[in-house]
Amino acid sequence: MDDPELAAIRARKLRELMTASLPKPVTSAWSGPIQLTDMTFDSEIRKAGLILVDFWAEWCGPCHRVAPILEQVASAHAASLRLGKLNVDESPRTAERFRITSIPTMLLFKNGQPIDGIVGAVPRPQIEALVARWS
Repeated sequence: MDDPELAAIRARKLRELMTASLPKPVTSAWSGPIQLTDMTFDSEIRKAGLILVDFWAEWCGPCHRVAPILEQVASAHAASLRLGKLNVDESPRTAERFRITSIPTMLLFKNGQPIDGIVGAVPRPQIEALVARWS
């Protein structure tokens, strides 16, 4: 007759082995923001799905404050959202095209079309709400 404790250990180990052999769900790993320029902007925003574009500049303090928040949101929504960053000083034509007059400005694009946006260094819940409306 088996020891009950030994039988419990064997059963637990068998469950662990069975669970380990199941296929793991595929998760999208976030690889960081996409650096956009006047030359690459259109091709990136036309890709399927959502892309949140951060219009920013190196000298902009509020831009630097909101950047880690945008990266956290993009990482949390990696399966459905990409984050693009466009430096308005280095790519002024695109900024002018979308009438960006204040930075940071975040515009959300879906399949190449602007669908929503936020101006200013806003808290994470406001950015999460923007993404949730369109995800």
